Amino acid sequence: MTSKVAQFSIDSTYLVLGENGDSTPIPVSDRFFADLENKFGDFKGKRLVSHFTFTEDWDTWEMHPAGEEFVCLLWGQVDLILEQDEAENRICLSTPGAYVLIPRGIWHTVKVDRPSSMLFITPGQGTQNQVRR
Repeated sequence: MTSKVAQFSIDSTYLVLGENGDSTPIPVSDRFFADLENKFGDFKGKRLVSHFTFTEDWDTWEMHPAGEEFVCLLWGQVDLILEQDEAENRICLSTPGAYVLIPRGIWHTVKVDRPSSMLFITPGQGTQNQVRR
């Protein structure tokens, strides 16, 4: 038996990757994160594939204790700022396709140098956010 194959857009439908190899498309809406929590609970063993376009700096820092986060620049230019060893480590992403693996437990944020589009694969369990200082 073959499964029916469907086409999606990462702009309107994100993807949850399960630890058993399953993938679940999730439509993006105003209630996306609440829907995600209702469907997947604490997100243990799962990763979220998402896409965002940024025109302004992030106003928060975030940290993912459950694993490394894949961050890939599709177009534009950003400075990825990682808080490491009590200092800010800046990594400029300016070439389409350039990516970084942010280590587990490292606080990070983004400064937007030019409007930018980025793809993320995020281990969501236990994600924390704090207001950018």
